[in-house]
Amino acid sequence: MTAVVERPALEVADVIRQHGEAFLDRYGSVLSATQRKALSDLAACRTATLGGHVEHCLDCGQQRIAYNSCRNRHCPKCQALARADWLQQQAEFLLPVEYHHVVFTLPAEVGDLALANPALVYDLLMRSAAATLREVAANPKRLGALVGVLMVLHTWGQNLHHHPHVHCVVTGGGLSCDPAGQLDQTPRWVACRPGFFLPVRVLSGVFRGKFLDGLNGLLEEGQLALPGQLARLAQPCARAAWLRTLYAKEWVVYSKPPWGGPEQVLKYLARYSHRVAISNARLESLEDGRVSFRYKDYADDGRSKRLSLDALEFLRRLVQHVLPRGFVKVRHYGLLANGQREARLRVCRRLLLGARVAAAVPGAERAQTGPAPQRCCGHCGGTRLVYRELTVVASVPGGADSS
Repeated sequence: MTAVVERPALEVADVIRQHGEAFLDRYGSVLSATQRKALSDLAACRTATLGGHVEHCLDCGQQRIAYNSCRNRHCPKCQALARADWLQQQAEFLLPVEYHHVVFTLPAEVGDLALANPALVYDLLMRSAAATLREVAANPKRLGALVGVLMVLHTWGQNLHHHPHVHCVVTGGGLSCDPAGQLDQTPRWVACRPGFFLPVRVLSGVFRGKFLDGLNGLLEEGQLALPGQLARLAQPCARAAWLRTLYAKEWVVYSKPPWGGPEQVLKYLARYSHRVAISNARLESLEDGRVSFRYKDYADDGRSKRLSLDALEFLRRLVQHVLPRGFVKVRHYGLLANGQREARLRVCRRLLLGARVAAAVPGAERAQTGPAPQRCCGHCGGTRLVYRELTVVASVPGGADSS
């Protein structure tokens, strides 16, 4: 039977293949090596350029060509498998308690500085948010406990504009500690009030102070690149005036209603942990040099709308969200910090189960991600599949070169 190749109607890769060369002609001089490689990888993903295999069904004779994946973390086609493996690991760390969702957002005034210094500014964003949660939660007037935090960095909004923020999944309580965040010698479990975590205005003020203090330190030490109009921040007077405007603003910290337990958390993480700037499913058309895609307008009650962009502007927005090589965008803090996680979680589970808290929380039973489904033939459903390697036969037309 004739071999078939499965592909969605329109992909981000199609935009790169058709307009990547023109995009590099215009913006190539300002792209990083990592951004160039992301464009190259996405264009080549699951094409003959990377090779692949032929799947043959012994039951019906159907053949299917499957090309290799690029495995770039910014590729919308390569996240499903990575997400499944990662979720299985996270299931081991969940506790039978209520979980809260807190979002920390950088103000737009910091955007250009972040784009010029993504590794340093995004790292500062994540560390400042984590330190804020730890400090406020450890305050005996608030909770007096060390909480567990899983944090995910996102740098985009629905329209692909630059919008750096972190999503935090936080335990609804923690182990008792002193105001400095050090655990008591004999810790006990301290639960949040049902349906409430920590006051967002307090979180906002502390977050603003920690981030701006760290940012000022980086500027004073000359660690940040200051191209173009940012050069003025090298002058102490101009920098102080700029920081004063940021201190005067209310910074956005949003605490969403809590989930019921571990199963709900895994469903959330499945959506957010390995999300990329835009999925192929949101693309609608690529015609006359313009890309149209769907987005939710949260300023208009989350209504679904359609946006049409010039293809080069679409790619310009896309590459803004390519993270620096080696940057860790999913991090664990507090009870979930890597160094002492297993020991602390054992103490938490002993205290929670002993207090019979688990039985009172919906979905508190051990969360499972489920086994991977068995591979079967898309034509007849048979499972007798054999594979042979497919030789690389062509390069990707119009693909961006890596560097």
